[in-house]
Amino acid sequence: MTSFDTSPQFNVWRALLALAVVFVMLATTGWTALRSHRGSTALQASLTKWEHGRLHGHHLPDPEAAPARLSRFFASISAHDQGRLAHRYPLAVGNMNGAPAALRYKANRIALEQARKVEKKRMHDSRLSTAGQQDAGRRMHRYEALLSPGRQILAFDPEGSGRIAEVFGDLTSAQRVSVVVPGVDTDLLTFQRTYRKYSAPVGMAKALYAAERTASPSTRTAVIAWADYTSPDGLGVDAATGLRAQEGAIRLNALLRALPGRIQVSMFCHSYGSVVCGVAARGMPRRVTDIAVAASPGMRVTKASHLGTTARVWAMRDASDWVQDVPYLELGGLGHGADPVSSEFGARVLSARDAQGHSGYFLPGTDSLRNLADVGVGAYEAVTCQAENDACRSGLSGTTTAGRA
Repeated sequence: MTSFDTSPQFNVWRALLALAVVFVMLATTGWTALRSHRGSTALQASLTKWEHGRLHGHHLPDPEAAPARLSRFFASISAHDQGRLAHRYPLAVGNMNGAPAALRYKANRIALEQARKVEKKRMHDSRLSTAGQQDAGRRMHRYEALLSPGRQILAFDPEGSGRIAEVFGDLTSAQRVSVVVPGVDTDLLTFQRTYRKYSAPVGMAKALYAAERTASPSTRTAVIAWADYTSPDGLGVDAATGLRAQEGAIRLNALLRALPGRIQVSMFCHSYGSVVCGVAARGMPRRVTDIAVAASPGMRVTKASHLGTTARVWAMRDASDWVQDVPYLELGGLGHGADPVSSEFGARVLSARDAQGHSGYFLPGTDSLRNLADVGVGAYEAVTCQAENDACRSGLSGTTTAGRA
């Protein structure tokens, strides 16, 4: 019988070889994806216009000022003047951390309507190829869907593959806010799906919002589907590095610092979204009480304690999830570090035994979604641990985070 080397050293070298093979196989496709994103020209144009604008003869504040400074500015002007600014600079106001949520929703509706008209014209532009006209049609229909009554668009950027964020619930009055951070291939066109809808950010956020209301009907909650970063295109080199995560982390923390009041925040980070959350963790405000990752390829650290956050760190992975086969290491910038569900990592590991693969963690009725919702409303005593014991709940008895900011 042939014997196989199963020593730790052999396993490390096998993983390194696998990572090298992945790099070689993906290099020809990954760099193309890396170069495919365009700059945010429409948003930048709106911001530049704002920087040169005036209201009643006074200069407008720096759009990159601290959210508290911008919040005071908007509070100091009338609702009429707020509306005027939203109409003049819709993309700037719609993406401005510190602007009131309701005003951002209004500004983004204006920006979406303008973008819809642009794509409608492009659909019939004879200078475009048939594929270009079809792409314009898909984008126009997506904008129309986002303009449906009642939708609360917190961020919108039409450039490139597009970026967007949407709120479910009342963000202003919420006691607890959950932020869903998705992974690869997330953009305007994949933000919402009809088929396999719970694998897309809108479906994830809607399911989590409903589950949280079931878990704690008396808790005022809101959920943000946050796709306001440029995610990697597919499983190429872009997805194997932390570049997109580093860019996304800056945008994510800017949002978290701008959320209203003293609400508590829980992060729910799926697949490459967990890489974004791992990079962002050190800079997250203390109002973030929980970071839960599902289907994670790693968080770019070797231990949860190295994330540099006071938040509780939770992890889950379904037994049928293909992500368990990725090399959990980091070498030369490739790979995302240790496995978050491993005992050595030190996260609180939740049950996900019926999550149905890599994209099934937010399916209604699953153990995985119920656990995520319990974390979101702070019902830690109700969560189910992976090993069917109390390990993931240890040290949580009587824990309270009320009033943290």
